[in-house]
Amino acid sequence: MRKSVSKNTSEGKTDWEALRNMKNEDIDLSDSPELMDAWFKRAKLHLPKDKERISIFLDKDVLKFFKKVGTGYQTRINAILRAYVEAFEEVKKKKAP
Repeated sequence: MRKSVSKNTSEGKTDWEALRNMKNEDIDLSDSPELMDAWFKRAKLHLPKDKERISIFLDKDVLKFFKKVGTGYQTRINAILRAYVEAFEEVKKKKAP
């Protein structure tokens, strides 16, 4: 069994045993929208790539916006930059003779 690694010194309040024993029917999905076939047809699999640590200067209001949305703001910034790169490459392909 894999040992859990946590930065917190406290154990937390999650009842892991109850979670392990939970059946799919016991999960409350009332606040989760059902994903339709159209969503799955558009969905793309993006496997994690090696990342490089850099230092970047962003406008304060831009960084504040991403941080306000919640944890994972760096991942969201990366996803937006990736979408830009992919769109740019697609346009470049269309313009090529």
